[in-house]
Amino acid sequence: MNTPQPLGPTTERQRYIILDALRGFALFTIILANFPEFGLWTFLSKEAQQAMPSAGVDRIVRFLQYFLIDGKGYTLFSLLFGCGFSIILEHAYQRGARGLRLFYRRMLILLVIALCHLLLIWNGDILCLYAVLGMILPLFHKMTNKRLLLSAFVLLALPVGIDLFVELSGIVLSEPLYEAWWAKAHSVGINESNFATWLRDATYYPTMFAFLSQGWIERMWEFVDGNRVFKVLGLFVLGYAIGRNRLYAKIAELKPQTVKLMQLSALVGIPLSAVYAWDSVNGHPLGLTVHSLLYFLSVVPMTFFYLTLLCLYSLRHNHSLMLRLFAAPGRMALTNYVGQSLIGIIIYYGVGFGLGLSQGLYAIELTAVAVFLFQTAFSILWLHGFRYGPTEWIWRMLTYGKWLPPFKDSH
Repeated sequence: MNTPQPLGPTTERQRYIILDALRGFALFTIILANFPEFGLWTFLSKEAQQAMPSAGVDRIVRFLQYFLIDGKGYTLFSLLFGCGFSIILEHAYQRGARGLRLFYRRMLILLVIALCHLLLIWNGDILCLYAVLGMILPLFHKMTNKRLLLSAFVLLALPVGIDLFVELSGIVLSEPLYEAWWAKAHSVGINESNFATWLRDATYYPTMFAFLSQGWIERMWEFVDGNRVFKVLGLFVLGYAIGRNRLYAKIAELKPQTVKLMQLSALVGIPLSAVYAWDSVNGHPLGLTVHSLLYFLSVVPMTFFYLTLLCLYSLRHNHSLMLRLFAAPGRMALTNYVGQSLIGIIIYYGVGFGLGLSQGLYAIELTAVAVFLFQTAFSILWLHGFRYGPTEWIWRMLTYGKWLPPFKDSH
């Protein structure tokens, strides 16, 4: 009879550098996607954006952002979260009793961290949705691989059907949340004329918090309006299938299939991402349903192109500098995700340096690259002496209910 293993976190020897590197790459694309929000550029009207000195370059950068970045970062991040959740869940089952309880406790603690991030720091948080949907994953535990893939496909395709219904019926399912958002915004003095400048002019946290108090409702509206629940759950299920079958540990064995998947993803993802980018920068002239279909057919394949490309690169260069540079922030993904919010606030909001609305899109993206390089250097230095990132350390200790030594062994 097998003796149940003690419950505890993943050890150094159980880690796979490719997963950390993919998380790091996802963080890089996420900061490129999110920093225009922190810089308040996306809050400006089209006329105000076009009036900026860098408008010509910004138009090119905006197209490239939709082509290469938009949706891909959070898609990869969601896949990896689903994969990570599967590893946590499978380990918990293998280690005997209390497995599910441990998993749910981990998700609840993540939800608390996420709520603090959403309500007190930045309303663009995605972790709340991750924590809630992560609790649903045990329902997929006994599904066959075929059913997992079918479930993922249905969930990812469902938003296209919903948007078709909205376009044909004229019934906007997110309208009540939209009205509740603006009602709350108006109650704290925020309106269309000062929405873009509020956070830049908020030199004290209570003023910033007034914005946050209505922004979380806006975030809920975005989740419903963008059908984000179905998209993320579909990606979680797909990531769960990857993790459960340990495909990340079989890259060499599955190299021919990985090459074919990369080629197919590029064949579909690259041209359709270009069409999606054109449709996005021009205000969706093809309509809501076509835009939703383009998103579905371009973002997921393009993400898998990135994923397979990095996996194949790791086969030849498993200890390369580039892989290790992405892996370091990837090992501290939760810390660095929240850290990007804190740094963005310090740079652009009035409670910090107040540089919001002073940069065009291209300058904001250059700033994002610089911040990610800083996070990479910080992560390397931190992990030189510590086992986990600071947020990861707290999350794990609360999960397992015991003290975990933060320092690496001196020997």
